[in-house]
Amino acid sequence: MSGMRTVVVDKIASVTQALGLSHEIRITADIPCEEGVVVVVEILNDKSNYNTLELTSGRMAKLARGDVVVGALGHRKALFGYSGHIPAALKAGDIIQMLNIGGVLGICDSATPDKGKPFDCRVLGTVLTFPFLGERIGVPARAGYKPLDYDAPLNVRGVPVVALAGTCMEAGKTAAFKATGVSLRRDIMAFEDSGARRTMIFTDLGIITTTEKCGPALTRAMLTEMASGQPDVIVFELGDGLLGTYGVQSILRQPDIKAALTCVALSANDPVAAWGGVKLLRERFGIEPAVVTGPATDNQVGVEIIREQMNVEAFNAISNPADLGDHIISKLPLRNVGESKVAGE
Repeated sequence: MSGMRTVVVDKIASVTQALGLSHEIRITADIPCEEGVVVVVEILNDKSNYNTLELTSGRMAKLARGDVVVGALGHRKALFGYSGHIPAALKAGDIIQMLNIGGVLGICDSATPDKGKPFDCRVLGTVLTFPFLGERIGVPARAGYKPLDYDAPLNVRGVPVVALAGTCMEAGKTAAFKATGVSLRRDIMAFEDSGARRTMIFTDLGIITTTEKCGPALTRAMLTEMASGQPDVIVFELGDGLLGTYGVQSILRQPDIKAALTCVALSANDPVAAWGGVKLLRERFGIEPAVVTGPATDNQVGVEIIREQMNVEAFNAISNPADLGDHIISKLPLRNVGESKVAGE
């Protein structure tokens, strides 16, 4: 391990949460260019927008030129935001970019005008962990509590499962574990704030950005783990859209996963998106959506279009949350609801 040294970092991104890093970190100049490898970088420019970083505490902190930051290598293919890839090789001193506010780092290929150019980051080195007790042998740190088992079977133990799919990013579909997307813990913290007893995200299994290859295995693993505690219901979000690149389609094509889904809710940005999303679910995946929500239902006109032209119930989650919740609950074979309500009061 060449060039091992100690650095003091200013900010630790949430993508590295599982590692429990301190602000004094050992790094090396040897940098494996692989998804999830944790690296230290120096921020080289200032930005007036999209300029924050989600810390391991969940707080959003403003980044500024000169900040020394811990993040993880990953790719991103976002419709709104930055898209980028993991470089084939890296050495200390190379310049990469911050691809999202969760601390994902790579080479930016494309940016949307509203976000501006990304932060440029000078690579300082790879973070080392020391897993061998009593030995000063460091190994490159990787994100996640444990690696993903691609062969793990699915077992929901009879627990009802609600899946929230969307027509696009930012369609309003946040829920209690997140199966697809790019690493950012904001959503699962919102689940916890809304009363979820347990939450997970794909980053817990070492995946920084989901793909068609890992999406089904991630969903099986997290459904099985969440069901082991015998909750009343499991709610999970399929991040991005039905036609996105993060693996939603590969998940919905799996017969065992489809069989485990008790209820599928669709979030849509507008009535045309709702029409297309309902059509995709029915014709491509053989799934009948239980309800449509999202901005398409922001007023009664959109609700009536969806109900009349698509023959699907529709409710707005902001203006009519109780009606939406009651409708979804009516689709679920819930057990011990009374006891759970009392226990949560």
